[in-house]
Amino acid sequence: MSFDTLGLSPVVLQAVKDAGYETATEVQAQAIPAAIANKDLMVSSRTGSGKTAAFILPALEKILAARGDNTKRREKGVIYGPKILVLAPTRELAMQVAKAAQTYGRFIPGLKVATVLGGMPYPLQIRQLTGPLDILIATPGRLIDHIQSGKCVLANVEMLVLDEADRMLDMGFIDDINLIAGNTPATRQTVMFSATFAGHVGRLAQQLLKDPQRIEVASHTDTHENIEQRLHWADNPHHKDQLLEAILAQPELDQAVVFTSTQRDADWLAERLAEIGHAVAPLHGAMPQGKRNRVLMGLRRGDLKVLVATDVAARGIDVPTISHVINYGLPMKAEDYVHRIGRTGRAGRQGLAITLGLRDDVSMIRRIQQFTTQTIPVQQIAGLEPKTQEPRIFPPRPAGSFDDRGPRGHFGGGRPGFGNKPFRREEGGRPHHGGGKPFGDRGFQPRQDGFAPRGGEDRGFAPRGGEDRGFPPRDNRGFAPREDRGFQPREFTPREDRGFQPREFAPRDDRGFQPRGDRPFNAGGKPAFGGKPSFGGGDRPSFGGDRRGPGGPRKGGFGR
Repeated sequence: MSFDTLGLSPVVLQAVKDAGYETATEVQAQAIPAAIANKDLMVSSRTGSGKTAAFILPALEKILAARGDNTKRREKGVIYGPKILVLAPTRELAMQVAKAAQTYGRFIPGLKVATVLGGMPYPLQIRQLTGPLDILIATPGRLIDHIQSGKCVLANVEMLVLDEADRMLDMGFIDDINLIAGNTPATRQTVMFSATFAGHVGRLAQQLLKDPQRIEVASHTDTHENIEQRLHWADNPHHKDQLLEAILAQPELDQAVVFTSTQRDADWLAERLAEIGHAVAPLHGAMPQGKRNRVLMGLRRGDLKVLVATDVAARGIDVPTISHVINYGLPMKAEDYVHRIGRTGRAGRQGLAITLGLRDDVSMIRRIQQFTTQTIPVQQIAGLEPKTQEPRIFPPRPAGSFDDRGPRGHFGGGRPGFGNKPFRREEGGRPHHGGGKPFGDRGFQPRQDGFAPRGGEDRGFAPRGGEDRGFPPRDNRGFAPREDRGFQPREFTPREDRGFQPREFAPRDDRGFQPRGDRPFNAGGKPAFGGKPSFGGGDRPSFGGDRRGPGGPRKGGFGR
């Protein structure tokens, strides 16, 4: 769909065309008209689909409508605050949104765009917040600081945008988001962009949005047509380093983003690649914001060929010249893999996403394939083939593979084994998952007592509770009622009539026991209990010495 049909103003439309865009993406074609109509939106779209323009262009239209004929002049010295508030999870994503707002609003006279981010000087941010302001892009943590200090006024916000809402909630910003939304007018328009609206994201949407319109353009299970995915198995970390060097030396590589699992790995790997001659720099959350800005600027200018980054940069890097994404360290969450590979293949270009896996990474690679419902093809580099056997990861089950099962889930129609192969048993009774006949086709003969093999529908069993099960009624099965079984009820006989004599106890002095002081003693001086002889005939020997008993002398310790 052309941008001419979306109802944009001439000044905004001209800026879009000057940026090189003629046709709107699917998410833009659906979200822009609805947002201009002042509707609350819940939008799901994958990275690189043009979602930033999907809310920036309607925001610019709202600013133009508020200006009107310029009769609503602001009083001098009064802080009005922004009309558009955009919340983003990371500084890189916030800066990308600010750049888009300036690009598409270049022909709007006097447009004021400000960013409030962590790691930037407070005085500059305070000057931006207290002056004329149209659009404010912020990360939740730093914005809360300015709200509590009274420097940020949100009473005139007309549109609240939550970009990457799921990521912000994963980072623990849910309380900050509720506090920020509570400082904005209840009549505002709210637009949420998220990869999913399940769980806590959906509950937050119910709290903040009023009768929202749902727009779902793409999900994590969709195939990235312009991104080729590969998986290279490595024998050990040294082999993985060799694979990385071979990939970075390929002539078709323009720029690459190498993702690591930790900040320490990012610094170490960037230093190592710089030693062998690569134009490389690290990027992670522990770096000062000024240095992060310089790294991204060098990447956009082409001064850097390799960027070694953590997942903090997976959302917010929009550089069309990135041709390769290399997963040197796997992400902590499967959904972060989708955002990682989305750094390449942007603006209609082709991209390549390569994962370097060790045997310890099998479980995470399996979760990634289950999350995307896609299998990552395994490939090898000539001369660097793995010497050990490659781990086997079974392909993800296709959607709807459980719909054709029998009435009990697995049984009745053939139980699927590992890798969606039928389950059978070999001779000898051992289970085998390599194929064969399902349960219903094994060729078993019914047992002679009328019971069919388990798993078939014609087992000879009838539903419980019916009289047509093939069994006689309960009262005709040969069992007599309880009162006719020949058992007589037990009669109680008084104690004195049972033939038992009460037990008589003699007084203590008549029991045959001698008083304690009159008991006989053995030769060793110890009292003899029950007439048993004592061992040793005297004092007990120490452990390990000779022990004398009825059988003669013993040598050694216990039991010897």
